[in-house]
Amino acid sequence: MNRDLRRDLYTVAAAALLVVTAALVGVAVKRAKDVLHVGWPPLYANWLPHAGPGTPAALTVAVAVVAYGPALAARLPWRPLLWTAWATATAWTFSLALVDGWHRGIARRLTTRYEYLRVIDRFDDIPRTLRDFTRHILLGSPDHWPPHVAGHPPGATLTFVLLDRIGLGGGAWAGVFVITVGAATTAAVLVTVRTLTGEALARRAAPFLVLSPAAVWAGTSADGYFAAVAAWAVAFLALAVTGHRPRTTAFAAGLLLGLTVYLSYGLTLFAVLVTAVLFLGTRRRAVVPYVIGGLCVVPVAFTVVGFDWWEAYRLLVERYHQGAGGFRPYGYWVWANLACTVLVVGPATVAGLRRAGVALARWGASPAVERRLGLLLGAALCMLLVADLSGMSKAETERIWLPFAMWLLAAGAFLDRPRAWLTAQATLALLLNHLLLTGW
Repeated sequence: MNRDLRRDLYTVAAAALLVVTAALVGVAVKRAKDVLHVGWPPLYANWLPHAGPGTPAALTVAVAVVAYGPALAARLPWRPLLWTAWATATAWTFSLALVDGWHRGIARRLTTRYEYLRVIDRFDDIPRTLRDFTRHILLGSPDHWPPHVAGHPPGATLTFVLLDRIGLGGGAWAGVFVITVGAATTAAVLVTVRTLTGEALARRAAPFLVLSPAAVWAGTSADGYFAAVAAWAVAFLALAVTGHRPRTTAFAAGLLLGLTVYLSYGLTLFAVLVTAVLFLGTRRRAVVPYVIGGLCVVPVAFTVVGFDWWEAYRLLVERYHQGAGGFRPYGYWVWANLACTVLVVGPATVAGLRRAGVALARWGASPAVERRLGLLLGAALCMLLVADLSGMSKAETERIWLPFAMWLLAAGAFLDRPRAWLTAQATLALLLNHLLLTGW
């Protein structure tokens, strides 16, 4: 065993110890006084060993990606590789969701009392509803919104309203939408990595982006859809700052960034990753005006209609402390959230991040492409840590942090022996999905 692999395994063992400690401490806290409000700490899940119609499909996808993924990623032409990665990530996410069955795993996920589809009929008059949106955020207000509706800007709910308007209403269509769109995050991250660091690293990262434990929560969670919108905003920005149709891609990046912050308040943290992309680009000054132009479109549209983003966020903070966020202990979740993230990204990502850190630490000796990828990964990790320290992400971060965590998966590009690491990733995902009934 070489020294690098041994250090990788030590790092993974330390991460596993963090998860075990979070589980043991979490169980002790629950037994003393259940202030965690999760069934199987640190995850929002319950212990329920089970199999389902997705089990054979998930096993098939996992075996196929482990056996053929690295070789195909190395030799497929670039555009077919992107389509293949998206299709395979979609198949992997669907198969994991179907382990819980069609109704429980997909069709009913977004129809519970916490979710967006419960309020579709209240958007008959969209402008009026947006003007009154903030009046229903706080608990105790007339007809207060369900938790996920109150906890996000109205762009999130409006997505499902518009799906309903075009004839794709109901939980089944909503589930299919978020899984299919969410899987496109894989392609967006690949485009960004290739554009800013080179094609070789992007190809090495592809199987790890496809076969990720994060798919357990991306299907079916609206945060998977949010992750895709944010990821494509960054991908278009990367294309713009490197001279690929700079005006068009810069405007598209701004447009999607504007939409991103009207899907989730926390995704304003993507400013960190945007800054890193601008730093790595060569045409940042030329494209910034077009980015700003695109960025203004969605906020201006919502503001003109009458929705006040800042007031809504202020009320959300109050609503957060009215609910579970008010009694979940910060002292536990500020580190247990990181244990959740370990389960979301898997052991390969943990090892890859160690190697990325080494590449940054040895700045002068490391290849430039590795340093550039290390900067991207560092920015993604920074977003996640700021979210953690904010105190507005206590628990359920396996879902909430998907837009940040998906970028960390590209750390697999640093690893040797990809098949062994992919096997570890798939095994973790399959165990999580078959032993636990997750909230998403």
